[in-house]
Amino acid sequence: MPGMVLFGRRWAIASDDLVFPGVFELLVRVLWWVGILMLYLMHRGKLDCPGGVLLSSYMIVLLVLLAVIIGTVSAIVCVSMKGTICNPGPRKSMSKLLYVRLALFLPEMVWASLGAAWIADGIQCNRTVGNGIIATVVVSWLIIASTMLTILIVFDPLGGKAAPGAPLGPQPLDSRESNQLLSGLKTAATSVWETRVRLLCCCVGRDDHTRVAFSSTAELFSTYFSDTDLVPSDIAAGLALLHQQQDHARSPPEPTEVVTHSPGPFQEADLDAELENCHHYMQFAAAAYGWPLYVYRNPFTGLCRVGGDCCRRSTTDYDLVGGDQLNCHFSSILRTTGLQHRDFIHISFHDKVYELPFLVALDHRKESVVVAVRGTMSLQDILTDLSAESEPLDLECEVQDCWAHKGISQAARYVYRRLVNDGILSQAFSIAPEYRLVVVGHSLGAGAAALLALMLKSSHPQVRCYAFSPPRGLLSKSLYEYSKTFIVSLVLGKDVIPRLSVTNLEDLKRRILRVIAHCNKPKYKILLRGCWYELFGGSPEDLPTDLDGGDLTQPLLGEHSLLVHGSPAYSFSSESPLESPTKYPPLYPPGRIIHLEEEGASGSCSCSPAARYTVRWAHESEFSRILIGPKMLTDHMPDVLMRVLDHVVSDRTACVSCPAQGGSSVDQA
Repeated sequence: MPGMVLFGRRWAIASDDLVFPGVFELLVRVLWWVGILMLYLMHRGKLDCPGGVLLSSYMIVLLVLLAVIIGTVSAIVCVSMKGTICNPGPRKSMSKLLYVRLALFLPEMVWASLGAAWIADGIQCNRTVGNGIIATVVVSWLIIASTMLTILIVFDPLGGKAAPGAPLGPQPLDSRESNQLLSGLKTAATSVWETRVRLLCCCVGRDDHTRVAFSSTAELFSTYFSDTDLVPSDIAAGLALLHQQQDHARSPPEPTEVVTHSPGPFQEADLDAELENCHHYMQFAAAAYGWPLYVYRNPFTGLCRVGGDCCRRSTTDYDLVGGDQLNCHFSSILRTTGLQHRDFIHISFHDKVYELPFLVALDHRKESVVVAVRGTMSLQDILTDLSAESEPLDLECEVQDCWAHKGISQAARYVYRRLVNDGILSQAFSIAPEYRLVVVGHSLGAGAAALLALMLKSSHPQVRCYAFSPPRGLLSKSLYEYSKTFIVSLVLGKDVIPRLSVTNLEDLKRRILRVIAHCNKPKYKILLRGCWYELFGGSPEDLPTDLDGGDLTQPLLGEHSLLVHGSPAYSFSSESPLESPTKYPPLYPPGRIIHLEEEGASGSCSCSPAARYTVRWAHESEFSRILIGPKMLTDHMPDVLMRVLDHVVSDRTACVSCPAQGGSSVDQA
């Protein structure tokens, strides 16, 4: 629901968010009250010491104060349990109760200060009573400090921008006043988000690229969040409901074009060959991460194996490789790829905004020159990811409307300049002129590798690219079609990154708004059921919404109440595609897509021994919606992808003589 309005401003907390913190405070307060009562009843006859009357009075007043606070918090919890997310009517008394509760902090602070002063004066009395008073003072100040911290967390810098009596529903954007209000809110939101990003990335440099990335990230966040009045718990509840709704529908409805349009007559042999290539080149994509991923994959022995190189000075072996900032990375790269020192042409771990680490090596087994680009590993890489505007891509080809993700495009241009202008590729092909060029990467590195392959296509017509878990919001439609001839993408399960784009995020926001608007249960029940469902599973049949696993074509009044204003990127119709702002047009993943999909229900384990996967060619439209689940993040991890690839390739090799078994068939998408 919309954030609460207290003291004339909006706060990033709703009136139904106080159930769990209230229950926790109640537990502490009741135990505290019982402890003080027992202390008083057991030792009141021993308070005839100097200052004993003060201590007796202190405990009596404290018991009364705690009883009043317990009663107030109990009322807050009971009121917070009423209504639903979009029906705050039964909770209209919440603001008055919170004013009372906040007012009670004043006598509590005074009494805690008096208790601290009396203890400091060294009142000579029963030691148990003295220790009890000390504990009381400590608990009082801990609760007061935690309350102040909570107030800082839920403070909304933009909360004072809207008038307290302003309507909560979407306003018409054709009026001059509404447009001015919208522009002012957008400017203020962008400024606030830029300040937040600068604080979070305070250790990042202050060059021109970084400043541009700060502005791009702030504009993305302000564009996405400025048109809704949701608090964080609303989003959490919406995601929990979406996961259950998604499982209730058995499988997400695929667009009709998945059935009617095929990416091409690719045969089983082609899928097997490309899967084997993916299995081989994934080692290079993982090696580009350097020693952190190697140690993560080998927690007990990895640090010992590469630790010697961290303290060793540069040797003649290192001199064979042009590059910078190798540190502990070289040893882990050698162990991951299985290559020799002399097989590497260049290794660079230079890392800035729009400038990614990469390596160039000679792969004699596949007779290829491999360029591997590293994925996201630093704050600089995250800023590159979040520079999500589209910019034109200047390619020497006949493709029209060449657009790409700005941050990833800039990173690919950097690697391209290093490879061409510094003569790195020329050096590699002077050693092995008959080899072909292969570009690989994972995550952010996959997106950069795909764009790099597009840039190198004119000078290296035989270039191939293997993009592992690439972001969806990467290429324009024309470039996506063009890239199918030489780029292969690999996606594991419900991995969120190949489904992540500004358009899909807007769709996710629309779905969250819709599912919580149709919710008929209080938020605390949704969150409890959601946690249970994620941890232990269960049946999603008893959905706490009126959707019954489907969508409605008309918006409800509650859905309108969650909008600050009409968003140009928001569509109430679930049938029509979402319209994106001009700055964020629909973008697509690169190349043909191989999808590794887990058979049966997926649990929370990332790669259980019993898990089986089917392998098939997939259409990009199958990734046009973000799927919610416990594996949406773990399926993106490179170590998980490597383990699954190992299992799948070994299983398909073992079953080469029995193609009828599960996991060996190819589904044409």
